[in-house]
Order: sequence, then structure tokens, then C-alpha cells
Amino acid sequence: MATESKLLYSLALSLFPNLGPGTFKTILNYCGTAEGFFDLTHGKAMKIPGIGPKLLAYRKGKDAYLREAEEIIEQADKQGIDIHGYLDENYPARLKNIPDAPPLLFSLGNMDLNPARTVGIVGTRNATAYGRNITQKITEELARFNPTIISGLAYGIDVEAHRSAIANQLQTIAVLGSDLNTIYPAAHKKTAQQMREKGGLLTEFKMGSPMNPSNFPQRNRIIAGLSDALIVVEAAKKGGALITAEIAYSYNREVFAVPGNLQSPYSEGCNNLIRSMKAGIYMGAEEIVESLSWDKETGATASAKTMPDTSDLDPIEMKVLERLYEKTAAEIDWLSRDLNIPAPELAIKLLNLEFLGFVKAIPGKKYQWTGSN
Repeated sequence: MATESKLLYSLALSLFPNLGPGTFKTILNYCGTAEGFFDLTHGKAMKIPGIGPKLLAYRKGKDAYLREAEEIIEQADKQGIDIHGYLDENYPARLKNIPDAPPLLFSLGNMDLNPARTVGIVGTRNATAYGRNITQKITEELARFNPTIISGLAYGIDVEAHRSAIANQLQTIAVLGSDLNTIYPAAHKKTAQQMREKGGLLTEFKMGSPMNPSNFPQRNRIIAGLSDALIVVEAAKKGGALITAEIAYSYNREVFAVPGNLQSPYSEGCNNLIRSMKAGIYMGAEEIVESLSWDKETGATASAKTMPDTSDLDPIEMKVLERLYEKTAAEIDWLSRDLNIPAPELAIKLLNLEFLGFVKAIPGKKYQWTGSN
């Protein structure tokens, strides 16, 4: 959980009416912390992009917002709910790279929000026997790689993904379109309780938030953002699963769709994703393993590694190469965060390292150490 002061002021800021995730993130980028925004002079605050007089006027209610934030924290403590602020080191790193990352997250359970590997599995609420069987097979085949399974606890494919993850002893996280006191659908309360032993429930909606229909498309971006790869098992021509797939595609995540019967309405969405080239054809676990280079991350050949001659590299290139030497392969976004190197600068360094033969680009938006130059 974030430090008390950071969390308190982040919560207070998040309570401002009509303050979107993008504006919240902009404020943090300019002020460092939410508290810094409250202390900023009016003139300096007006220079922040997207900040106008109406939003700044809400700062006059600072004390009231802080009191409400304190009440939320106290309520969360009583219910065993963890609150994760955007600046918290336990906030999901995968979400920090999406433009509309939620300012705050509320979680219930025993979960690692920054696991090594994640796979999202989504689909229609009207799952067929074929869809349920495929979902079970996906989790069974992926189990040896120990990924966290992400979904939305909805009827059909979603809950099948969670239950299959539990059966295969995998961590599984349900992203809710409600607060943590409202399990929807209520028929899945038992599954939700079981998930809390290894995984749990996650939402951006504070306790007492109304459950509006718009919450569910909104939460889909979190499912997409948390997933290294997203698999759509069954989907009609329109629906939440396709929204999630579109968002994942826009986030440059790996998207796969299970091909289905051309005469089934619940395969039309998957088939369209494949036809439009927004998703790869899912034929088995090896599709995921290869695209995310999981087979390159086992460390089986680590003992045989030797660092090549690096005398011609500059300090930043050396820093990047040493990290890839340790990891074998890593995502560009992860490297940027881990090494604190701006993405544009990192891209240039990686391109030079690839030209020199030290690394190579591989599927999954990753770079891999080659072991030679």
C-alpha cells in the first residue's frame, strides 16, 4: 500500500468530480505527488495541460476531500481491502504504461499484482460446451509456465477461466466492474471466495460506488492492460470480449482468438478478429509461449553464458546489455522502467545493439541477448 500521506492525498484528488485518469496522471507528472498539486499556487497550477479554473476550484474543498479519503482508508482497513495508489511500488507496473491507467486500485485477496507472466482469457457470457472445454485446455496447457490468469468473473468464459485456473493451482485475478462489496454476478460469490486464496478481486471503484452499466466496458481496459497476452475464446459479433480485445490491440498486447464454427454466432467475433488481423489464430499453448518468448526465459542455458567484448559500447548501451544478459529476454517497456531510460532513447540504443549483433528483436515486443557480437 502506498505511504499514508501519498495515499491520502491521491484518494482526495481522485474524488474531484469528472477528473479522468489522463488528467490525474498529468497532475502527478507535473507535481510529483497529489499533495504537491494541492500545495501548488494557482498560477503554476494553471500551466498544467488540461487544468482549468473549474478543476482548480475543487481545491477549495481540500479538507472535505481529505476527510472522505480518511473514511475510505478506515473502511478498507476494516474490510481487509488493500488500496494501491499510482505511485505505490506495488501498483501493477503493466498498467503504468497505458494512457488511461486508473489512479487507484482496490484489491481483496492474496495476490501478486506484478507477476512474471500473465494471460487474459475472455469471451461470451453464453459459452458453449466447446468454449468451456477450450478454456480448460488453455489453462491446463499453460500451467507449466505458471502464468496469472486475468478475467472478469462474468458468466460463461470468464468464470470458466477463473475456475480452471484454481483447478490448476494458478493465481487468478478477477477485475470487477463494481466495488469489492458487490460481487456480480452474485452466483459467482463462491468462486470469488476461492480465488482469494491465490489471487483475488481487483477494481478501480471505491467502496459504495454505484454499479453502472458503463463500469463494465471501463474495467475491460484493466483486463487488457494487465495481460501480456489476451485470448478470446468465444465472442459474438458485438460484446465486452471484443471491446477488451480492441483495447489490448491498441495497447500493443499480444491478442489471440480461438477460431470457431462459421455457423455459430458465438464464434463470429473471434473469426472477425482473425480476419481483420487484430488477433492471431490460437491453436495451442505454443502460440503464447512463442509470442512471449517464455521458452527463452527458462534459464536452462544460463550457466553457459559468456559476456562478449563490449569495449566499444557507451555506458547506457552497456547497462542495457547487462540487464538482457541477466534476463536473457525482456520487454522494451519493462526495460525502460527497470533501467529508468526514456523509451525513445532506449529504442535507439537497442537498435544499435542489434546492428552490432549483441541482441535481437523477438516476438512479444521483446529483445533477446544473443550471446555474441
